[in-house]
Amino acid sequence: MTLKRNTYLKKNSFGRSDFSEGFLFGTASSAYQYEGAINEAPRGESVWDTFVRKYPERNCYSNADQAVEFYDHYKEDIQRMKDINMDAFRFSISWPRILPLGKKSKGVNQEGINFYNNLIDELLANGITPLATLFHWDTPQALEDEYNGFLSEEAVNDFKDFAALCFEEFGDRVKLWVTLNEPWVYSIGGYDTGRKAPGRASKYMNEAAVAGESGLEVYTVSHNLLLAHAEAVEVFRNNPKCKDGKIGIAHCPVWFEPYDSNCPDDKEACERAMEFMFGW
Repeated sequence: MTLKRNTYLKKNSFGRSDFSEGFLFGTASSAYQYEGAINEAPRGESVWDTFVRKYPERNCYSNADQAVEFYDHYKEDIQRMKDINMDAFRFSISWPRILPLGKKSKGVNQEGINFYNNLIDELLANGITPLATLFHWDTPQALEDEYNGFLSEEAVNDFKDFAALCFEEFGDRVKLWVTLNEPWVYSIGGYDTGRKAPGRASKYMNEAAVAGESGLEVYTVSHNLLLAHAEAVEVFRNNPKCKDGKIGIAHCPVWFEPYDSNCPDDKEACERAMEFMFGW
């Protein structure tokens, strides 16, 4: 869990010793934003690959084809983590790098599995705890084309298969897992405001959107994300390799207060907003 608030501290006012034993100091990344190497391994396309090309003006005319080249330079980055005394590293596993067409039945990319095996082993060799995220918004484009991704419950079983494969391949060494990264950001950004992939929204929310229904699809997607989370957790709990591991969701909630604490409508609106962001 990550909580953010505006807190101002004096320089050197606290240190590691002020945190409880076992607290992990670390850093994090996501596959699409960091890895690059979109044509290596051979990685399939995600909705973000399509989104940045289809709507370049909505992404500052940039893409992550190259990113920070983590795929080719992860050993150097891990050395930097070690140099600054990081305890842990949270990375996401690219669904389309493992399953280029989104489905296990349509082929597993062994080169992709090899990359994450090597990454995990390198982290452990340097005394850094690996923490793996299964979904950081990079739905395989093949599934978006087939059934509109997480707008369909079909995505639940495909995600379950992907999660099961990851637990089987990496669960002997990765003991900390995240199913979904910031799910409310994905559902609102992708299906309500249309500012993030796959860019769906009603015209009244985003004039640039070509399809979508804000206020409806965001709840459909959120529902299916929760189903996918539940299925993945069930698979995790039943895999012997994961018996001593932990799993959860990564949130980034925004805190709300009612405009008028004496107004029932304001209090209800506040609770509804908090529930959508924090009540997964």
